[in-house]
Amino acid sequence: MKVVTPQQMSELESLAYKDGASESEFMEEAGSGIALLIQEYVEQYGIDRTVVFLCGKGNNAGDAYVAGLHLLQLEYEVIAIQPTSISEGSRLCKQNHERFVHGGGRVLENLSEFPPNGVIVDGIFGTGFHGTVSEPYSSLIKAANESGLPILAIDIPSGLDGETGIVKGEAIIAAATAFLGLPKQGFFLNDGWDYTGKLRYVDFGLEDKHVEKATSDIFMLSEDYIEPLLPKIKRSRHKYQAGYAVGVAGSSLMPGAAILSSTACLRGGAGIIRLFYPEGMRQELSAGPYELIFNPFSLGDHKELLTQIARAAAVFVGPGLGLAEETRALLRQLLPLIEKPCVIDADALTILAEENIPLPPQTVLTPHHGEMMRLLHSTEKPPKISLDFLNRCRNYASEKKVTLVLKGAPTFVIQKDSPFYANPTGDPGMATAGSGDVLTGLIAALLAQGCSPLNAACLGVFLHGRAGEYAAEDMTSYCLSASDIIYRFPEAFKSIF
Repeated sequence: MKVVTPQQMSELESLAYKDGASESEFMEEAGSGIALLIQEYVEQYGIDRTVVFLCGKGNNAGDAYVAGLHLLQLEYEVIAIQPTSISEGSRLCKQNHERFVHGGGRVLENLSEFPPNGVIVDGIFGTGFHGTVSEPYSSLIKAANESGLPILAIDIPSGLDGETGIVKGEAIIAAATAFLGLPKQGFFLNDGWDYTGKLRYVDFGLEDKHVEKATSDIFMLSEDYIEPLLPKIKRSRHKYQAGYAVGVAGSSLMPGAAILSSTACLRGGAGIIRLFYPEGMRQELSAGPYELIFNPFSLGDHKELLTQIARAAAVFVGPGLGLAEETRALLRQLLPLIEKPCVIDADALTILAEENIPLPPQTVLTPHHGEMMRLLHSTEKPPKISLDFLNRCRNYASEKKVTLVLKGAPTFVIQKDSPFYANPTGDPGMATAGSGDVLTGLIAALLAQGCSPLNAACLGVFLHGRAGEYAAEDMTSYCLSASDIIYRFPEAFKSIF
């Protein structure tokens, strides 16, 4: 799904109006879709059917009033807060305010306190907002954020810049954002991800022929895009056709990284996984699943390792290997000889940042922001996501001829001559030790089943994030651990087919 700036979205709507589309019909569709999302949210989380709309002066508030009218017809208790005179509103805002009132809706200038249960819906500012929120809206936003109620934002959280993702002053911290038509660039840059919550699509009637005219350098992964990337399964396949993966991972201090990445590879669909680990640590790996093949090797003797890599469909290198000189020597000799698709992560990335080692021809690197800065040979503090930083990453991917998975919130998949693929799935609880090892194993499994590096990376980050969401529903974002993500792989896979 294309990601656009507010100006681009406005231009697409103008094209639609020139072709005969109706602004009021667009608003009616938007309001109806927003009401449906509110209804689904209330039912999903067992919340009281009480909705408080925060309304500004523009068409964002008009969308809110339409949604409120739909909810009134469903016998919800609906209140709208209109802190400025409706006479200052846009034509459609005033028109739908009147419809809302005639339909039985209550409009208040302010609210002394929010109800103890229910939902707040943010319809104050649209995507054209930039700058700092002023009164009376700043106090209203602050009170909403402090209410303890979930907030659903219409199109964009008020106070967030839709182009840059920068927040100055107060801004709505949404549990979910119902974006209209196309996601906005500011969701994914700078401060945006901390304010948008879950992204939910609302179709307001913009035709595909107009969407196709939009040019974008960011593409948001969606189920429609991801589902066709899943490896196809033949009824007659055997385990080697399902994918033989070789992992080079682990050390006496970090055996868990090897187990997590190998188990994720197994659960990600690879038919057979052989884990090569430095000899002398078999006992530390005894917690690994029975299905793994454990293969010790000497850091000075790589003959068997190279033989198995030649037989494999994919390789992963790095989780828990450590930074000892023997490990560095292993990577210097091993990586230039690998000709199979390869995922490189963790300690191996640190070594790559310090040494000029030739990489396999189909390599996926999975750095977090700090590791990426080291790969860029920068001593700067890891920056927030900006277009400049993303372009620096793409230049690196182009120079090294690799696919980059820039891990973070959100995660981006980056490759030469491709848009930046932003992943909308995931949960803050995934910021835990071992989560990246799980992603490494999953991407390796998808490579082993025949996915291209780009497709394996996109599919892997989407499924990894979705599994993390399911895990957080049960474990909470506070208690989630990396192995919980693996246990939810089946649910994640089922969710997209």
